[in-house]
Amino acid sequence: MNKTFIHESAFIDAGAKIGEGTKIWHFCHVMGTAEIGEDCVLGQNVFVGNKAKLGNNVKVQNNVSLYEGVVCEDDVFLGPSMVFTNVINPRSNVNRKEEFRKTLVKKGASIGANATIVCGITLGEYCFIGAGAVVTKDVLPFALMVGVPARQKGWVSKSGAILGSDLICPETGEKYILANGFLKPQNPDT
Repeated sequence: MNKTFIHESAFIDAGAKIGEGTKIWHFCHVMGTAEIGEDCVLGQNVFVGNKAKLGNNVKVQNNVSLYEGVVCEDDVFLGPSMVFTNVINPRSNVNRKEEFRKTLVKKGASIGANATIVCGITLGEYCFIGAGAVVTKDVLPFALMVGVPARQKGWVSKSGAILGSDLICPETGEKYILANGFLKPQNPDT
């Protein structure tokens, strides 16, 4: 059975929930009411705040902070040094801890290196946020988002391949359909 691994330099506060098979590497800090699912990997220097929640098989690369209000569903990828915010209008002299906004990252979503996700939005299932993008609005499932501010550039498959106009994944052959502005697999059970 795959055992949980916590590096000796990591700080795990009492009460934190950590799933079987999860690996937590150098210099991480997990707060006491954080929840981390099974088979996750937290790279070096990751912070998981109180009430933050990670599903199963979430990969968090180096230098990522998941603040209170961030929820990542299963199979999410968070690239190196990507950023979540938690307050819309921060000021050093104004305490806004009661204004933290929830950010939801749905199943299978990927966020590229150095991207910024402004709080209070939802990233749809299997969306792909390009490196360095700044996301300020909700993102559709399977959408490919790039730029500052982020704009939809196209669609991606479950495997992360960019879809052409035929909406067939070039890696798996899986077919997708676009209806009413939403993309979904033709056979959702595959």
